[in-house]
Amino acid sequence: MTKIKIMSENLANKIAAGEVVEKCASVVKELVENSIDAGASSIKIDLLEGGLKEIKVIDDGSGMEHDDALLSFQRHATSKLIKEDDLFFINTLGFRGEALPSIASVASVDLVTCSTNIGTHINITGGKLEIDEPANARRGTVITVSKLFFNTPARLKYLKSEQYELANTVSFIEKLALSYPNIKFELTNNSKTVVKTSGSDNLLKTIHEIYGLNVSSKMLPVKGSTDDYEMEGFICKPEILKSNRNHMITIVNGRVVRNNDLNRAINDAYYTYKPDIKFPIVVLRFETDPTLIDVNIHPTKQDIKLSKVEELYKMIVDTIKNKLYDELLIPNALKEESAEISLPRTMIKNEVVDNIVAANEKKEENIQTELDFSVGEEEEDYHKTKDVIINNELKKLVLYPVGLALGTYIIAQNEEGIYLIDQHAAQERINYDKYLKALKEEKITTIAPLFPINIELSASDFLTIKEHMDLLSSMGFIVEEFGVNTLAIKEHPTWLKEGYEEESIHKIFDSIIAIGNRFDRVKFNEHVAITLACKMSIKANTRISTEAQEEILRELVNTDNPYNCPHGRPTIIKFSIYDLEKMFKRAMN
Repeated sequence: MTKIKIMSENLANKIAAGEVVEKCASVVKELVENSIDAGASSIKIDLLEGGLKEIKVIDDGSGMEHDDALLSFQRHATSKLIKEDDLFFINTLGFRGEALPSIASVASVDLVTCSTNIGTHINITGGKLEIDEPANARRGTVITVSKLFFNTPARLKYLKSEQYELANTVSFIEKLALSYPNIKFELTNNSKTVVKTSGSDNLLKTIHEIYGLNVSSKMLPVKGSTDDYEMEGFICKPEILKSNRNHMITIVNGRVVRNNDLNRAINDAYYTYKPDIKFPIVVLRFETDPTLIDVNIHPTKQDIKLSKVEELYKMIVDTIKNKLYDELLIPNALKEESAEISLPRTMIKNEVVDNIVAANEKKEENIQTELDFSVGEEEEDYHKTKDVIINNELKKLVLYPVGLALGTYIIAQNEEGIYLIDQHAAQERINYDKYLKALKEEKITTIAPLFPINIELSASDFLTIKEHMDLLSSMGFIVEEFGVNTLAIKEHPTWLKEGYEEESIHKIFDSIIAIGNRFDRVKFNEHVAITLACKMSIKANTRISTEAQEEILRELVNTDNPYNCPHGRPTIIKFSIYDLEKMFKRAMN
């Protein structure tokens, strides 16, 4: 008797469900993506207890005939792939034919669908067909999933709380709504609306509907392309950053994806515009030939492999950097972001808080007129109404220092208002630009100290530095061995700060040791410039003269990015005349 047997279809579906269906959000994802593939223009998701009790998805898509509806619950049954070559030209969100049978094997699925005159009602529970009958004609599909994981106790045990499951679903629907601004989405939990978009086909309006006015008013449009990729979307100004990567939304051919190369490019583009522990809000859509990407990596289809990554990386970095450089906005002191997290209202139980939410919604309606989101107008028109200071204008900005607050903040003014400048952050930006420019110079001027500067190292660090002698030579250092694990600096570049030469050389050696074998000259130059700029800049709580303040202000506005220091902290904040008059009740509106 043979030991190897072919497993039953229901058992195979249960095994597949382990990858396809991980949580409530996984079910929502598969069902909503089917609705999108069916051409729906309106999709409603109704949850009970965050999806733990019931998930219902209603769409106005093409629907299915009876035989197709029945066949859709068979494993690997799909209308999206016919022949092997189609795998290289995937233009739909789903294509594996695993989702419905996998879900039906671990839950109760009730399907009502119609594409012509007669609808179909099918119910499958735990992989067994319970109902197959005609239904009322309504073009589209209504699919209800309940009793999730009722027959797989181990998986049921690891479902989280209502709030956790709801938060995951909300996050996914928000990203999907940004992927398809032409589709109207509505997500409810226990009959309360959590997410709602208008389907206006205006990405900026959808960003406003998801994130609110504070974020949408600080987004910048970007557009770039290579021979193989088209990119467009919105990026945020550095003043509204988040503490995680969840809001770096990348969409490739209509699919929300996770890709380290894309995230790295976006993060690198914001280098020196933000702290390392903060991340931007971006919504970027990429279009490319389906043959250049591979989404057939994991059943969830969120991981993706890209071809010609280096060209794509350069395009993303250059496009975002150029946009941030061209449109810099000094943050207004009275318009800072008030909160990092907004909870779905279903998580708010207190009636008083509910009343506050309702009041805020009313206020949001009143200020809606501040933004023009009318369909058909160019999104760039909206940005023309904003108080944007482009880089060339910023370089003409003349600031007059009037004092120093707390030994740290320069108080300056001009005809537009009052400015507070962090003297350390400002000089750090100035020094960073100077050091970075010096590191890029081909012609290097050096100087020989009266006595060589001896640097003693550990054995491992000594060997690492010896491996990079060519680098030190290209920077203008003449270095010789001097005893055991010691190097003697006979000459060094003139751009090292006078009186701090030895300390600066230690910092450069530390940068070389930290990078080790993963050497990249561009990133090395930036790292050295940042490190030296920070250490050689005037510290907080240090009194400086009016002349020194004037010099800092004059040099700051002429840097490449006066907006913030190399670590991403703001250098300058503005109080406009109107802001001041409003604070002192001189302006009442």
